[in-house]
Amino acid sequence: MCLALLVVLGTGDGFSAQPRSLAERLGHKSTDRLLIINGDDAGMCHAANMATMESLEKGLMRSATIMVPCPWFPEMAAYAKQHPQKDFGVHLCHTAEWTRYRWGPVTDRERVPGLLDADGYLWRNIEDVYAHAKPEEALIEGRAQIKRALAAGVDVTHLDSHMGTLQLHPDYVKVYLQLAVEFDLPVRMASRETLVRFGHPEVRDQFTTQGILFPDYFIYDELKGEKNGVKSFWLGIVRNLKPGVTELYIHAALPTDELKAITGTWSTRAQEHEVFTRDEAMKKLMDERQIILIGYRPLLDLQRAERRNASAR
Repeated sequence: MCLALLVVLGTGDGFSAQPRSLAERLGHKSTDRLLIINGDDAGMCHAANMATMESLEKGLMRSATIMVPCPWFPEMAAYAKQHPQKDFGVHLCHTAEWTRYRWGPVTDRERVPGLLDADGYLWRNIEDVYAHAKPEEALIEGRAQIKRALAAGVDVTHLDSHMGTLQLHPDYVKVYLQLAVEFDLPVRMASRETLVRFGHPEVRDQFTTQGILFPDYFIYDELKGEKNGVKSFWLGIVRNLKPGVTELYIHAALPTDELKAITGTWSTRAQEHEVFTRDEAMKKLMDERQIILIGYRPLLDLQRAERRNASAR
Protein backbone atom coordinates (compact mmCIF):
# COMPACT_ATOMS: atom_id res chain seq x y z
CA MET A 1 0.00 0.00 0.00
CA CYS A 2 1.00 3.60 -0.43
CA LEU A 3 -0.56 7.07 -0.15
CA ALA A 4 -4.20 6.95 0.92
CA LEU A 5 -5.52 9.05 -1.91
CA LEU A 6 -8.13 8.46 -4.58
CA VAL A 7 -5.93 9.00 -7.60
CA VAL A 8 -2.31 10.09 -7.47
CA LEU A 9 -0.92 11.46 -10.68
CA GLY A 10 2.40 13.05 -11.60
CA THR A 11 5.24 13.26 -14.08
CA GLY A 12 8.87 12.22 -13.92
CA ASP A 13 11.87 13.69 -15.67
CA GLY A 14 14.38 10.85 -15.68
CA PHE A 15 18.13 10.97 -15.31
CA SER A 16 19.79 14.37 -15.93
CA ALA A 17 16.40 15.91 -16.84
CA GLN A 18 16.66 14.76 -20.44
CA PRO A 19 14.11 16.41 -22.75
CA ARG A 20 12.72 13.17 -24.17
CA SER A 21 9.75 11.64 -22.40
CA LEU A 22 10.15 8.47 -20.37
CA ALA A 23 8.12 6.59 -22.97
CA GLU A 24 10.48 7.73 -25.74
CA ARG A 25 13.54 6.80 -23.70
CA LEU A 26 11.98 3.34 -23.31
CA GLY A 27 11.73 3.04 -27.10
CA HIS A 28 8.08 4.05 -27.58
CA LYS A 29 6.28 7.09 -28.95
CA SER A 30 5.45 10.00 -26.66
CA THR A 31 1.78 9.42 -27.46
CA ASP A 32 1.82 5.76 -26.40
CA ARG A 33 0.04 4.65 -23.24
CA LEU A 34 2.28 2.32 -21.27
CA LEU A 35 0.84 0.62 -18.19
CA ILE A 36 2.49 -1.22 -15.31
CA ILE A 37 -0.01 -3.35 -13.39
CA ASN A 38 1.83 -4.23 -10.20
CA GLY A 39 0.66 -6.89 -7.79
CA ASP A 40 1.30 -5.72 -4.23
CA ASP A 41 1.53 -7.99 -1.18
CA ALA A 42 2.97 -11.03 -2.96
CA GLY A 43 4.40 -13.32 -0.32
CA MET A 44 1.92 -12.11 2.29
CA CYS A 45 -0.04 -15.37 2.25
CA HIS A 46 -0.61 -18.42 0.07
CA ALA A 47 -3.82 -16.97 -1.41
CA ALA A 48 -1.93 -13.87 -2.56
CA ASN A 49 0.86 -15.97 -4.05
CA MET A 50 -1.48 -18.18 -6.07
CA ALA A 51 -3.38 -15.19 -7.46
CA THR A 52 -0.17 -13.34 -8.29
CA MET A 53 1.25 -16.30 -10.17
CA GLU A 54 -1.94 -16.79 -12.17
CA SER A 55 -2.21 -13.11 -13.06
CA LEU A 56 1.42 -12.93 -14.16
CA GLU A 57 1.02 -16.03 -16.32
CA LYS A 58 -2.51 -15.64 -17.70
CA GLY A 59 -3.63 -12.12 -16.89
CA LEU A 60 -2.60 -8.49 -17.28
CA MET A 61 -0.21 -8.15 -14.35
CA ARG A 62 3.36 -7.51 -15.45
CA SER A 63 5.17 -7.05 -12.16
CA ALA A 64 4.72 -7.75 -8.46
CA THR A 65 6.32 -6.71 -5.20
CA ILE A 66 7.16 -9.24 -2.51
CA MET A 67 6.77 -8.84 1.26
CA VAL A 68 10.02 -10.37 2.48
CA PRO A 69 9.22 -10.64 6.24
CA CYS A 70 6.00 -12.60 5.70
CA PRO A 71 5.66 -16.36 6.29
CA TRP A 72 4.87 -17.12 2.65
CA PHE A 73 7.89 -15.27 1.24
CA PRO A 74 9.83 -18.52 0.52
CA GLU A 75 7.10 -19.75 -1.82
CA MET A 76 7.02 -16.50 -3.79
CA ALA A 77 10.80 -16.22 -3.84
CA ALA A 78 11.12 -19.74 -5.22
CA TYR A 79 8.68 -18.90 -7.99
CA ALA A 80 10.58 -15.71 -8.82
CA LYS A 81 13.86 -17.62 -8.99
CA GLN A 82 12.28 -20.20 -11.32
CA HIS A 83 10.85 -17.44 -13.55
CA PRO A 84 13.66 -14.88 -13.94
CA GLN A 85 11.95 -13.31 -16.94
CA LYS A 86 9.17 -11.98 -14.71
CA ASP A 87 9.45 -8.72 -12.79
CA PHE A 88 9.59 -8.79 -9.00
CA GLY A 89 10.33 -5.89 -6.69
CA VAL A 90 10.58 -5.67 -2.91
CA HIS A 91 7.54 -4.36 -1.04
CA LEU A 92 9.55 -2.83 1.80
CA CYS A 93 7.75 -3.66 5.06
CA HIS A 94 8.03 -1.60 8.22
CA THR A 95 4.49 -2.36 9.42
CA ALA A 96 2.32 -5.45 10.00
CA GLU A 97 -1.23 -4.15 10.01
CA TRP A 98 -3.51 -7.17 10.45
CA THR A 99 -5.00 -8.09 13.83
CA ARG A 100 -4.50 -11.86 13.84
CA TYR A 101 -1.76 -12.28 11.23
CA ARG A 102 1.49 -10.53 12.09
CA TRP A 103 5.18 -10.56 11.21
CA GLY A 104 8.39 -9.09 12.53
CA PRO A 105 11.63 -7.76 11.03
CA VAL A 106 14.11 -9.90 9.13
CA THR A 107 17.17 -8.28 10.70
CA ASP A 108 18.37 -8.86 14.26
CA ARG A 109 15.77 -7.42 16.61
CA GLU A 110 18.47 -5.83 18.77
CA ARG A 111 19.40 -3.59 15.85
CA VAL A 112 15.86 -2.28 15.26
CA PRO A 113 14.13 -2.09 18.65
CA GLY A 114 12.11 0.97 17.65
CA LEU A 115 10.37 -0.98 14.87
CA LEU A 116 8.91 -3.49 17.36
CA ASP A 117 5.64 -3.21 19.23
CA ALA A 118 5.05 -4.67 22.69
CA ASP A 119 4.40 -8.12 21.18
CA GLY A 120 7.59 -8.13 19.14
CA TYR A 121 5.93 -7.57 15.77
CA LEU A 122 6.29 -4.62 13.42
CA TRP A 123 3.94 -1.77 14.31
CA ARG A 124 0.44 -1.91 12.87
CA ASN A 125 0.38 1.81 11.92
CA ILE A 126 2.77 4.16 10.15
CA GLU A 127 2.30 6.76 12.88
CA ASP A 128 3.66 4.33 15.46
CA VAL A 129 6.75 3.73 13.33
CA TYR A 130 7.42 7.46 13.21
CA ALA A 131 6.75 7.83 16.94
CA HIS A 132 8.95 4.98 18.16
CA ALA A 133 11.55 4.16 15.49
CA LYS A 134 14.47 5.97 13.92
CA PRO A 135 15.07 6.35 10.17
CA GLU A 136 18.36 4.52 10.66
CA GLU A 137 16.44 1.48 11.87
CA ALA A 138 14.16 1.64 8.82
CA LEU A 139 17.28 1.75 6.63
CA ILE A 140 18.81 -1.30 8.34
CA GLU A 141 15.58 -3.28 7.97
CA GLY A 142 14.97 -2.18 4.37
CA ARG A 143 18.49 -3.12 3.36
CA ALA A 144 18.14 -6.51 5.06
CA GLN A 145 14.88 -7.22 3.20
CA ILE A 146 16.41 -6.40 -0.19
CA LYS A 147 19.47 -8.52 0.54
CA ARG A 148 17.32 -11.44 1.66
CA ALA A 149 15.33 -11.27 -1.56
CA LEU A 150 18.52 -11.19 -3.63
CA ALA A 151 20.00 -14.08 -1.63
CA ALA A 152 16.83 -16.10 -2.28
CA GLY A 153 17.35 -15.72 -6.02
CA VAL A 154 14.90 -12.89 -6.70
CA ASP A 155 16.19 -10.66 -9.52
CA VAL A 156 14.86 -7.50 -7.89
CA THR A 157 13.57 -4.94 -10.42
CA HIS A 158 12.19 -2.13 -8.22
CA LEU A 159 11.18 -0.91 -4.78
CA ASP A 160 8.01 0.32 -3.17
CA SER A 161 6.90 0.83 0.42
CA HIS A 162 4.16 -1.12 2.18
CA MET A 163 1.57 1.34 3.48
CA GLY A 164 3.85 4.16 2.28
CA THR A 165 6.02 4.25 5.40
CA LEU A 166 9.07 5.42 3.46
CA GLN A 167 7.07 7.98 1.47
CA LEU A 168 5.10 9.96 4.04
CA HIS A 169 7.84 11.52 6.19
CA PRO A 170 10.84 13.46 4.81
CA ASP A 171 13.37 11.63 7.01
CA TYR A 172 12.05 8.28 5.80
CA VAL A 173 12.00 9.44 2.18
CA LYS A 174 15.76 9.87 2.56
CA VAL A 175 15.92 6.19 3.50
CA TYR A 176 13.88 5.30 0.42
CA LEU A 177 16.26 7.28 -1.79
CA GLN A 178 19.36 5.80 -0.15
CA LEU A 179 18.12 2.26 -0.76
CA ALA A 180 17.21 3.04 -4.38
CA VAL A 181 20.68 4.48 -5.02
CA GLU A 182 22.51 1.77 -3.08
CA PHE A 183 20.87 -1.03 -5.07
CA ASP A 184 20.36 1.06 -8.26
CA LEU A 185 16.63 0.33 -8.50
CA PRO A 186 13.62 2.28 -9.83
CA VAL A 187 10.87 3.14 -7.35
CA ARG A 188 7.17 3.78 -6.99
CA MET A 189 6.72 7.52 -6.62
CA ALA A 190 3.92 9.87 -5.59
CA SER A 191 2.96 12.77 -7.82
CA ARG A 192 4.39 16.25 -7.65
CA GLU A 193 0.91 17.56 -6.85
CA THR A 194 0.60 15.19 -3.93
CA LEU A 195 4.06 16.07 -2.64
CA VAL A 196 3.21 19.77 -2.87
CA ARG A 197 0.14 19.06 -0.75
CA PHE A 198 2.37 17.38 1.84
CA GLY A 199 4.78 20.30 1.74
CA HIS A 200 7.65 18.51 -0.01
CA PRO A 201 7.56 19.31 -3.75
CA GLU A 202 11.29 18.69 -4.01
CA VAL A 203 11.15 14.91 -3.50
CA ARG A 204 10.75 13.82 -7.11
CA ASP A 205 13.63 16.07 -8.19
CA GLN A 206 15.83 14.59 -5.46
CA PHE A 207 15.33 11.12 -6.92
CA THR A 208 15.76 12.32 -10.49
CA THR A 209 19.01 14.08 -9.62
CA GLN A 210 20.33 10.76 -8.31
CA GLY A 211 19.36 8.97 -11.52
CA ILE A 212 16.42 7.05 -10.04
CA LEU A 213 13.52 6.41 -12.42
CA PHE A 214 9.80 6.17 -11.67
CA PRO A 215 6.64 6.12 -13.81
CA ASP A 216 5.04 9.34 -15.05
CA TYR A 217 1.75 8.62 -13.34
CA PHE A 218 0.73 6.64 -10.29
CA ILE A 219 -2.86 5.61 -9.62
CA TYR A 220 -3.95 4.60 -6.16
CA ASP A 221 -7.29 3.83 -4.57
CA GLU A 222 -8.57 1.49 -1.90
CA LEU A 223 -12.03 1.55 -3.55
CA LYS A 224 -13.54 2.93 -0.36
CA GLY A 225 -16.93 4.39 -1.13
CA GLU A 226 -16.85 3.12 -4.70
CA LYS A 227 -20.54 2.55 -5.37
CA ASN A 228 -20.25 0.98 -8.81
CA GLY A 229 -17.90 -1.81 -7.78
CA VAL A 230 -14.32 -2.88 -8.35
CA LYS A 231 -14.66 -3.75 -12.02
CA SER A 232 -16.42 -0.51 -12.95
CA PHE A 233 -13.82 1.56 -11.10
CA TRP A 234 -10.84 -0.02 -12.82
CA LEU A 235 -12.46 0.02 -16.26
CA GLY A 236 -12.92 3.77 -15.81
CA ILE A 237 -9.30 4.25 -14.78
CA VAL A 238 -7.95 2.29 -17.75
CA ARG A 239 -10.33 4.03 -20.14
CA ASN A 240 -8.89 7.41 -19.13
CA LEU A 241 -5.16 6.64 -19.05
CA LYS A 242 -2.92 9.44 -20.32
CA PRO A 243 -0.02 9.04 -22.75
CA GLY A 244 3.13 8.13 -20.90
CA VAL A 245 4.02 5.49 -18.31
CA THR A 246 1.40 4.80 -15.65
CA GLU A 247 1.56 2.45 -12.68
CA LEU A 248 -1.49 1.07 -10.94
CA TYR A 249 -1.37 -1.58 -8.29
CA ILE A 250 -3.78 -4.21 -7.06
CA HIS A 251 -3.89 -6.69 -4.21
CA ALA A 252 -4.67 -9.88 -6.08
CA ALA A 253 -5.65 -12.86 -3.92
CA LEU A 254 -7.88 -15.90 -4.09
CA PRO A 255 -11.00 -15.83 -1.83
CA THR A 256 -9.87 -18.68 0.41
CA ASP A 257 -10.58 -19.31 4.08
CA GLU A 258 -6.98 -18.29 4.75
CA LEU A 259 -7.48 -14.86 3.17
CA LYS A 260 -10.83 -14.33 4.87
CA ALA A 261 -9.22 -15.03 8.23
CA ILE A 262 -6.48 -12.49 7.56
CA THR A 263 -8.31 -9.45 6.22
CA GLY A 264 -11.73 -7.93 5.84
CA THR A 265 -10.64 -6.69 2.41
CA TRP A 266 -10.65 -10.23 1.04
CA SER A 267 -13.57 -9.58 -1.35
CA THR A 268 -11.94 -6.54 -2.95
CA ARG A 269 -8.68 -8.43 -3.37
CA ALA A 270 -10.47 -11.36 -4.99
CA GLN A 271 -12.36 -9.05 -7.34
CA GLU A 272 -9.20 -7.22 -8.35
CA HIS A 273 -7.60 -10.56 -9.17
CA GLU A 274 -10.62 -11.50 -11.28
CA VAL A 275 -10.74 -8.18 -13.16
CA PHE A 276 -7.05 -8.15 -14.08
CA THR A 277 -6.68 -11.88 -14.70
CA ARG A 278 -9.85 -13.32 -16.21
CA ASP A 279 -12.21 -10.50 -17.14
CA GLU A 280 -12.78 -10.28 -20.90
CA ALA A 281 -14.15 -6.72 -20.76
CA MET A 282 -10.90 -5.46 -19.25
CA LYS A 283 -8.80 -7.34 -21.80
CA LYS A 284 -10.95 -5.96 -24.62
CA LEU A 285 -10.59 -2.42 -23.31
CA MET A 286 -6.82 -2.80 -23.16
CA ASP A 287 -6.83 -3.78 -26.83
CA GLU A 288 -9.23 -1.02 -27.87
CA ARG A 289 -7.19 1.66 -26.10
CA GLN A 290 -3.95 0.17 -27.45
CA ILE A 291 -2.49 -0.02 -23.96
CA ILE A 292 1.08 -1.32 -23.91
CA LEU A 293 1.64 -3.49 -20.85
CA ILE A 294 5.12 -3.42 -19.34
CA GLY A 295 6.80 -4.29 -16.04
CA TYR A 296 9.49 -2.45 -14.13
CA ARG A 297 12.38 -4.21 -15.84
CA PRO A 298 12.43 -1.77 -18.80
CA LEU A 299 12.80 1.08 -16.29
CA LEU A 300 15.54 -0.82 -14.47
CA ASP A 301 17.46 -1.46 -17.69
CA LEU A 302 17.07 2.18 -18.78
CA GLN A 303 18.15 3.53 -15.40
CA ARG A 304 21.31 1.46 -15.34
CA ALA A 305 22.10 2.20 -18.99
CA GLU A 306 21.72 5.93 -18.45
CA ARG A 307 23.92 5.74 -15.37
CA ARG A 308 26.61 3.93 -17.33
CA ASN A 309 26.40 6.47 -20.14
CA ALA A 310 26.61 9.37 -17.70
CA SER A 311 29.67 7.82 -16.05
CA ALA A 312 31.36 7.38 -19.43
CA ARG A 313 30.95 11.04 -20.33
